[in-house]
Amino acid sequence: MRKSIIVLAALAALPTAAFAQAQMTHFLAMQNNDMLSSNVVGVDVYDNANHDIGTIKDVAFDGSKMMKGYIVSVGGFLGMGTHYVAVDADSVKVKYDTADKKWHANMNATKDELKSAPEFKYEGEWNASKS
Repeated sequence: MRKSIIVLAALAALPTAAFAQAQMTHFLAMQNNDMLSSNVVGVDVYDNANHDIGTIKDVAFDGSKMMKGYIVSVGGFLGMGTHYVAVDADSVKVKYDTADKKWHANMNATKDELKSAPEFKYEGEWNASKS
């Protein structure tokens, strides 16, 4: 009886994480219309008049790991004076063109609208090391 109480006391002292089961790994079957972040990062964004207005620099995810939008860079030269803007995913139409075998991005905005939009800054956790 005394051994049982000691074992129960020892088990109660262990962190609950020790008893948590590892979540099962789930594998995906990717579809032809799925997109990878590596396919869109670096893609130039064009307005409705086919003017180059920026470049997709990053993909943003919300707390539940669902894709939220894009970080688009506008302006600047050689990394100087670049303005970053967080843009809702539905605002940017990204598609693969099978004819020229390239990804394309378009949005209903002008370069001036992007330049005057609230700036996104790579700070805190968004600037943390990836390694």
